[in-house]
Amino acid sequence: MRAPLNMDRVLVCVAWPYANGPIHVGHVTGSLLPADIFVRFNRLIGNETIMVSGSDMHGAPITVSADREKVTPEEIANRYHNINSKAIDGLGISFDLYTSTHTENHQEVAREFFLRLLEKGHLKRMTTSQYYCSNCDRFLPDRYVEGTCPHCGAENARGDQCDACGMDLNAEDLKDARCQLCNSVPKLRDTEHFFLLLSHFSDGLVNYVKGCGHWRPHVRAFTLKVLNEGLIDRPMTRDLSWGVPVPVEGYEDKCMYVWFEAVMGYLSATKEWAKLKSTPDSWETYWMDESCRSYYFLGKDNIVFHTIIWPALLTGYGGLNLPYDVVANQFMNLGGQKFSKSMGVSIDIPDLLTKFQPDVIRYYLTANMPEFKDSEFSWEDFGQRVNSELVATYGNFVHRAMSFTFKNFGEIPKKGELDDRDRAALARISEAKRAVTESLTACQFRDAMKSLMDLAQFGNQYFDAVAPWALVRSDRERCGTVLHVSLELCRALAVLACPFMPFSSERIWKDLGMEGSVESAGWAGVETPLKEEGHMERPAPLFAKVDVSTGGGFSQYAALDLKVGKVMDVQPHPNADKLYVMTVDIGRTITIVSGLKDFYTADELKTKTLIILTNLEPAKLRGVKSEGMLLAAEADGKLALLKPEKELASGTQISSGLDVQSLQISYKTFQKLDMRVGLLAGGDPPKLEIGGKMIGCAGCGVDSGVKCAALVQDDTALVMHGPDGVRIVLDRDIPTGARIR
Repeated sequence: MRAPLNMDRVLVCVAWPYANGPIHVGHVTGSLLPADIFVRFNRLIGNETIMVSGSDMHGAPITVSADREKVTPEEIANRYHNINSKAIDGLGISFDLYTSTHTENHQEVAREFFLRLLEKGHLKRMTTSQYYCSNCDRFLPDRYVEGTCPHCGAENARGDQCDACGMDLNAEDLKDARCQLCNSVPKLRDTEHFFLLLSHFSDGLVNYVKGCGHWRPHVRAFTLKVLNEGLIDRPMTRDLSWGVPVPVEGYEDKCMYVWFEAVMGYLSATKEWAKLKSTPDSWETYWMDESCRSYYFLGKDNIVFHTIIWPALLTGYGGLNLPYDVVANQFMNLGGQKFSKSMGVSIDIPDLLTKFQPDVIRYYLTANMPEFKDSEFSWEDFGQRVNSELVATYGNFVHRAMSFTFKNFGEIPKKGELDDRDRAALARISEAKRAVTESLTACQFRDAMKSLMDLAQFGNQYFDAVAPWALVRSDRERCGTVLHVSLELCRALAVLACPFMPFSSERIWKDLGMEGSVESAGWAGVETPLKEEGHMERPAPLFAKVDVSTGGGFSQYAALDLKVGKVMDVQPHPNADKLYVMTVDIGRTITIVSGLKDFYTADELKTKTLIILTNLEPAKLRGVKSEGMLLAAEADGKLALLKPEKELASGTQISSGLDVQSLQISYKTFQKLDMRVGLLAGGDPPKLEIGGKMIGCAGCGVDSGVKCAALVQDDTALVMHGPDGVRIVLDRDIPTGARIR
């Protein structure tokens, strides 16, 4: 059974995004948005509620990014913590504290937690085999090891977990393991670490999970499956210099396993929140009072850490509440692929917020939320649902009711005698309140949104049926009554929609002349009477139709996921005289097989910075798998490689101003695209000379005489460029019109 309303005290914990890049749609729909909807609802119904999380600063993805950029992990982590904090605020995610795992407070809590577990005999020193990369001269953290999952056969499983099947892994479990940094084959070496004796907690965890019948079926079933297969003691320290140091003499060169200390962040964040409020002991009411219920929001790839590892740690520590509910969403995919910063499948929230209102983003991600099965993000679906549902149904009803009232009355009209239709409309408000309340209590956000939109649709039907445009001429008093009822529907929508779309809800509330805010009115505001003959603000449309085109006539080029790549190594192909096998850093290390031997020596290629097509279907060329393709122009027996005009970091996106889709494409699809070498010819409007023909050009600037790469569509061209307009040029002279392949 779900807990009833008025639980009085609720703790909401949200999975910690790695601070190695901007947060993306996957983060928001997986954990951030459902948690925010739930916490806003609980505040509105009067529960004492806090929501905490922050940036995971110690994950291996941060050190990978730091190695790539040749900066410190702290610099990377602080950069993206600041970017993501701003994006989270811009999206209206209402944390009581969004902190990080790199605070002294967190490290103090993690150290104390570690020592308590050690003292109680739940941690034990053991020798284990860990992958060591001779080429990189280092032990490899789990995230630095990639290979084939032993459970489902996915090829890009990580050393700590397989995203494809969600199974928890140790790096040595992987088949065909390779170093993520240099792609070489690491070897296992013995090293000593502290192991968490999960076997101590097996029986207790089984009983705990069996008692959680209110969990989502896939969360509970998956957890019981892992428990029934038997828990294996796991190392909780790593040979790392970046992280929370192990507080034991002789272990100064080791840090705690990131997931071991990251889940402790929920506790450390609550303690930090209490200190900032100058009530340092108030955290105890959320962690030690059994009447408080804690909800954890995360994606399905993190289930094990929250239903097994964290409850085991809490049990071992003693005296702290176990999770009441673990609300794990499935994945929202893009073209069938999970959103992933490390794999380049991403729609970043900071960029999305420059194009769309936060409530528009929140609406679509809620309506398409992957609660019980994976969902798919597509721009076509985004545009269709926003325009036909949010704009044409919800926004349309609210604006037509409020603007007609303001135009013809200028204030809230009196509510006269009601007929059956009016009473039915008011009854629908109570029905919607009950339905939304039940769904949100059960963490079923799509159902709650549907009930909300059903009420908006009913509002349109009611408005059409009572036809106030006719009544205003024939029966002004009756017109005032039906408009009053319509505005009561608008007021109810403002409150019911507040957990989902807080910005537009406050606008409706203000335009209706209601006192205070929706948040201060609370859930009772659904039925708070309107002030007759009360003040109204002049309303404006809440939403406008969105345009999700990805660059007009050049939209087909959005299929190209082009990145800056730096050549790390070049070797002759073992089975082909005219091919090289190249190791290239594109933000991650990949292998490319290229036919450049007739044009470049290996020494000429080493350390070159080039443009790499990263989402081409991988292909085996004479027995060696090629994971990308470098772009080059060819004409008259000459070949020139594409490169950025100015120095750009490995992995930098070359978008040319398009919304890159990052989906895998076939070579056949790539061949259909027309890319050429052009000469900037200046002019107003600017022109580009391609093979003796002058055509219109976008992104040319005012320069002339520069040869660069261009995307061609009919009689126009778009100069290829990366951030800040850095153009893509050639490393050798080659005639204009040369085809780029």
